[in-house]
Amino acid sequence: MLNILVLHGPNLNLLGLREPTIYGQISLAEINTDLVQLGQSLGAAVSTLQSNHEGALVDAIHAARGEQDGLVINAGAYTHTSVAIRDAIAGTQIPTVEVHLSNIHQRESFRHHSYLAAVVLGQICGFGPDSYQLGLRAIINHLQAVKAV
Repeated sequence: MLNILVLHGPNLNLLGLREPTIYGQISLAEINTDLVQLGQSLGAAVSTLQSNHEGALVDAIHAARGEQDGLVINAGAYTHTSVAIRDAIAGTQIPTVEVHLSNIHQRESFRHHSYLAAVVLGQICGFGPDSYQLGLRAIINHLQAVKAV
């Protein structure tokens, strides 16, 4: 069984309340429940963590090394500012998919740049909660393909 860690960055604990016209009405707890269930159906154990603190996310990425087969990350605003999270992903070399609920490329110009994009397998954005599910499917498909080789 694959082990996948899903990381949620700052303010994602407010999903369902925060700007529902952009982020939707679904709560983070509902997203996490759906991801765990989807993971089980695809042969993966999914664990989740949300933090508003950059260092906690970096620590979680470091701790995932040797424990997790892959990561799915929505770094929230840290996507556009955090060299530390980017370096943690690069340094641990854990296959990672970046996800965003909204299409960051259709939003404010400061959101167009992702520090993570250069060190992740791919980026999925703009599909609301489905972005997470697509990201989970993508990382599982990638890991299964690598194992098959």
